Amino acid sequence: MTASSTATPPPVLSLHQGSLPLLISIPHLGTQIPADIAATMTPVAQRTDDCDWHLDRLYAFAKRMGASILAPTYARYVVDLNRPPDGANLYPGQDTTGLLPVDTFDKEPLYLEGHLPTDAEVARRRDAYWKPYHDALTGEIAALKAKHGKVLLWEAHSIRSHVPRFFEGRLPDFNFGTSNGVSAVAGLGEELAAVVERHGGYSVIANGRFKGGYITREYGQPSQGVHAVQLELSQITYMEEQMPYAYDERLAAKIEPLLEELVSTALARVSAA
Repeated sequence: MTASSTATPPPVLSLHQGSLPLLISIPHLGTQIPADIAATMTPVAQRTDDCDWHLDRLYAFAKRMGASILAPTYARYVVDLNRPPDGANLYPGQDTTGLLPVDTFDKEPLYLEGHLPTDAEVARRRDAYWKPYHDALTGEIAALKAKHGKVLLWEAHSIRSHVPRFFEGRLPDFNFGTSNGVSAVAGLGEELAAVVERHGGYSVIANGRFKGGYITREYGQPSQGVHAVQLELSQITYMEEQMPYAYDERLAAKIEPLLEELVSTALARVSAA
């Protein structure tokens, strides 16, 4: 993946506004790296290996349903939109990457020697990339809530099925997170897991290794009418996990109807809460 080299940088995000009380947030979809940042990084960074590949394509049904969809332009290596602004570890005692990741999931360095981001650079990127995404997230949630009274925020994520740094063995195919039931109506994570179990063919867990990142925990406030659920989907279910990270039409065609059923189930549950 090459760095952005256009004279006028692209917008930092895209927001499609829909008609349902449903917002699909895909904070790790971006793949671009601004040229000035790329100049400080290793060749490894240009591959953007840890992107949540193709989720806009996999969730295309949501746009047809009438969902709002929010996604960034730039890669998580520029700034991780699903981390707290102070960079605090969301999983104390467990390894994780930070607000400005300095290595890949495989612990390959992202920066050239002597070019790690300074505190000033962290602040600059937080203002330039992190804040606009969260401003858009806050604004769209408020607009949907004003129109419908309740909102389902669906945090769409994906990750390789084997990442020893974060978990042992193969990750379950579907990993639902509701911050141990705090970020959404009670029992929603378990209800969604039961849908997958009834469907068959995929492994599933609720509030396991991935309980929900910063966005799920920060914005999911059921008492205020905002219900957030994170789905960390194993990439082996819909794509090739090695470069060039190709979308697998055959696998995706099997999983897309189930994803639509899950989103519809969650939306109905939230609407009835």
